[in-house]
Amino acid sequence: MKSIFIAYDQAHHDHIIEILERHSCRGFTCLGIVQGRGSHRGEPHYGTHAWPSLAQSIITVVPDASAEGVMADLHALDEEKPRLGLRAFLWTIEQSI
Repeated sequence: MKSIFIAYDQAHHDHIIEILERHSCRGFTCLGIVQGRGSHRGEPHYGTHAWPSLAQSIITVVPDASAEGVMADLHALDEEKPRLGLRAFLWTIEQSI
């Protein structure tokens, strides 16, 4: 099993859900509105007057066979709209209950 943590501009939310559904990733936890700043490009997501946009995040656990496809689709979405901001991190899950 693999865990994918996705942090993204809230404008991406519906697209992220579509990607997860396309890969039959039924279970996920949406952590709601989060604030942050990317390390490479894009603008901060602080929800302030100066930086009004906000971010969201999702964490999901998927079968190993699905992980690469999900990550590839997320990468394509990020490249399609690079200024919005999207980061995804893939971890190996050692145990779940």
